[in-house]
Amino acid sequence: MADECFRHPRLAAVYDALDPDRGDLDAYVRMAGEFGASRVLDIGCGTGVFALLPARRGLEVVGVDPAGACVEVARRKAGGDLVRWIEGDATSTPGLRVDLAAMTANVSQAITGTRLWHGTLRGAYEALRPGGRLVFETRDPARRAWEEWNRDRTHRVTEIPGAGRVESWCRLVEVRWPLVSFRWTYVLAPDGEVLTSDSTLRFRERREVVADLEAAGYVVEEVRDAPDRAGREFVFVARRPEAGRPQRGGPAPRRTG
Repeated sequence: MADECFRHPRLAAVYDALDPDRGDLDAYVRMAGEFGASRVLDIGCGTGVFALLPARRGLEVVGVDPAGACVEVARRKAGGDLVRWIEGDATSTPGLRVDLAAMTANVSQAITGTRLWHGTLRGAYEALRPGGRLVFETRDPARRAWEEWNRDRTHRVTEIPGAGRVESWCRLVEVRWPLVSFRWTYVLAPDGEVLTSDSTLRFRERREVVADLEAAGYVVEEVRDAPDRAGREFVFVARRPEAGRPQRGGPAPRRTG
């Protein structure tokens, strides 16, 4: 299920303004060029911030997300007609063949159920052409990111054109390993409506992710460092093997820069 911040139309409309610095997406745009991708699948596309980047560069892009409110926001954006938007998940794209499938930001960790996670990996695999790649990031559990999820560290007030003042903060709700739950609270102007969004992320060890990818048929080519969060996240690059070619590779040493 999508979190409330993605399902509620009023929150979906201000989501981008509450998280304006999306420099984390630059690495994914660069990977599309690095791997010579011309067709891209954005799994968990949300409001379409990433999907629109390669689309505006002339690539064919499909964005899929279970939250209808966010998909509608994405459709209405400038350039939204350049992307094919689908309300659904990675299994909602039968017959699709892309060069690159991506899960940016929290998407991979927001898939908490084992069956759904394995289904997502298989759905992405089926959408990839032979030789195509799946790329995604996940936080390194050893860094214990949830210890910073409190009001003191996350409270902010944002003035949003057309929406007014939005006050927001996060607090940790529960750690039931490997699941970590937290709640964002939003106070919206001008009526002071208070909305909350509960989220749960699953923290997976590097070796667990590698094993899941290999079980789904991928070759794990590399595990990179996230440029915007050095030493805090893993970025997985996994390839669907080409038919008739031996599978090579396996987990490469992690980059540190």
